[in-house]
Amino acid sequence: MIIQEGNKLPDLVLTGLDGHPIKLTSFVGKPFVLYFYPKDDTSGCTREAQDFTEHKPAFDALGAVLLGVSKDPPSKHRKFIDKYALSVPLATDEDSSVMEALGVWVEKSMYGKSYMGIDRSTFLFDANGILIKAWRRVRVPGHVAEVLEAVRAL
Repeated sequence: MIIQEGNKLPDLVLTGLDGHPIKLTSFVGKPFVLYFYPKDDTSGCTREAQDFTEHKPAFDALGAVLLGVSKDPPSKHRKFIDKYALSVPLATDEDSSVMEALGVWVEKSMYGKSYMGIDRSTFLFDANGILIKAWRRVRVPGHVAEVLEAVRAL
């Protein structure tokens, strides 16, 4: 079952930059913004990470936690963070299990070829771990400001 608004944060695990597991349920107790992006160091993904970094102080002031996720390994995340001075934390879902549970690991098509990939998506969970808003097929320009407004509305 793919998560829907009103559902509880699933008890799933990602891999942190240090290689240690990150349990999604460990974020219950504060607003939690979980965003998925296709690949480190590509134009749209870089812009999105920079936008979250730029707005991170505002998210912090609201007590909200941010976490960006792709399939890239922790070593690639670290290079991405260093290259662009990102302050938003990143995690890895190399086996796609979290992406599949949230419905962001989808069939895509390019030049007539089908393949599996990440649908750029963002999820906002409230302090009780309930999914308040899901943004799917995200367009980067203006997206982070929209997410920030949704956090302010909690």
